[in-house]
Amino acid sequence: MFDKLESVEQRYFELESKLADPTMADKPEEFRRLSREHSGLQELVQTYQKYRQVKKDIADNKELIFDADLGAMAKEELKILEPQLEPLTKQLQLLLLPQDPNDQKNILLEIRAGAGGEEAALFASELYRMYQKYCERQGFKLSMMSASQAEKGGLKEIIALVEGNKVYSRLKFEAGVHRVQRVPETEAQGRVHTSTVTVAVLPEAEEVDIKINPADLRIDVFRSSGAGGQSVNTTDSAVRITHIPTGVVVACQDERSQLKNKDKAMKILRSRILEAEQERVAKEHSDTRRAMVGTGDRSERIRTYNFPQGRLTDHRINFTLYQLPDAMEGHVDQLIDALQAHYQAEALKTAGYAQA
Repeated sequence: MFDKLESVEQRYFELESKLADPTMADKPEEFRRLSREHSGLQELVQTYQKYRQVKKDIADNKELIFDADLGAMAKEELKILEPQLEPLTKQLQLLLLPQDPNDQKNILLEIRAGAGGEEAALFASELYRMYQKYCERQGFKLSMMSASQAEKGGLKEIIALVEGNKVYSRLKFEAGVHRVQRVPETEAQGRVHTSTVTVAVLPEAEEVDIKINPADLRIDVFRSSGAGGQSVNTTDSAVRITHIPTGVVVACQDERSQLKNKDKAMKILRSRILEAEQERVAKEHSDTRRAMVGTGDRSERIRTYNFPQGRLTDHRINFTLYQLPDAMEGHVDQLIDALQAHYQAEALKTAGYAQA
């Protein structure tokens, strides 16, 4: 483990030197890539440096135990220092686990109404609001990219860009089918209805991640429909982009500017193509990663929101919160922390580290 830590630290300093090179100003894509790698190593290197310092301080104080003047002070220092070693060792083991290359990325959050008609659309809008509140508390920036309103309120579909530090690492386990159980306002007999909403979490793909040949794109423009001000039905501002090799189609009409709609559509298109490529690669590997983080299949029911009982249950880890109203206000840190801890523990077992 420590040989690997030494090589990681060496790489960290090498990256610092490269990033300080003035010629990097002319290489923005490479600078962005190296910065991301440097940022990804920072916590590990800082933890290792702290571990090494604590080990040195323990060794120094042990040499002073029998000193007539400093022995008592050294013993007190050891009482503080020695309990720090085990937590630091565990943290290093976690940080040394193979990292999901997408953990540092921003995400496209896609929420769609599933089974349940009007009730599913209403819950889709509530789920979007929950994530909005959560992102505010985390200091993440959430920007709506595209939305499709349902006829009687709610959302048939909404796509948002979420930007911030390690956004994907915090929200990647949200992908799947979210089931809601409650009595709809239109239900006269008080029966509980079950509806579903699907959530997809796609790492944002930059141009450096996915190279798209313009010749592979078919771009159609058309007149917007729905909310949008005076330009609706008067200008061809809406954009539909088809990636011919994969058949992926993205449409965006929320902006009045055709250029802005095209830019948003390309962001979504790149991320969907990246997701498809990563799924293809994942299928070629062993089942190890799927056993650790799940398949990510959107047909999986991952969570139930039971309003009559005030209960939120994540079925993957059998974790239940009885604070559903708080959770719907974005207080889902406890749940997300539990998911991360569960999959980290599974990863540690796979890596062969002993568990306490």
